[in-house]
Order: sequence, then C-alpha cells, then structure tokens
Amino acid sequence: MTMREGFVRCFDPHGFHFMRYVEWGDPHNKHVLVCVHGLTRNGRDFDFLAQALAAHRRVLCPDVVGRGQSDWLSHKDDYGYPLYVSDLAALIARSGAE
Repeated sequence: MTMREGFVRCFDPHGFHFMRYVEWGDPHNKHVLVCVHGLTRNGRDFDFLAQALAAHRRVLCPDVVGRGQSDWLSHKDDYGYPLYVSDLAALIARSGAE
C-alpha cells in the first residue's frame, strides 16, 4: 500500500499553523485509525505498523505541531495538550471519519 502525504491547517492562539501527516490505506475507508507519536518522535515512527494495517484500515500518522514536518509555533507557551487535541480534532474532522 502506498503512503500519501497531507496537511491540515490548524488554529492556535496566535494564528494558523500546518500539521503534516502521512496516510496509508484506502482514502475512502471509513475505518480510520490515528497513530499519535510521543513527545520527541514523529508520525513516520508508525510506517511499518501503518503499512501492515492499510489493507483493512485507513491509517493517519500526524506529526504533532513542532515535530517532524509540521510547523513550529511562534510562541513556545502555546505548546500543550489542549492545542494538540484541537489539532487532532481538526485532522479527524477533515478525514471524514465518523
């Protein structure tokens, strides 16, 4: 299964930023799995797992803001779980997952 790259535009307290992600599997599959990396990692950590699951699931592997290919925030105080959750909600909403 081929990997695709994408992005979603997210909102933070000081404007917008881009969160990048890689996606595996059928883009129309409603069975979506989101793999979120730890604090110092990135979405590409899940390549092997995502490729294995791609035959039955659509797998989204984001780079949390400030990691991997995603934008860095202009204000360091904006980093935190509320923003991370908001960004992931934007990704899930964009994915069309139910």
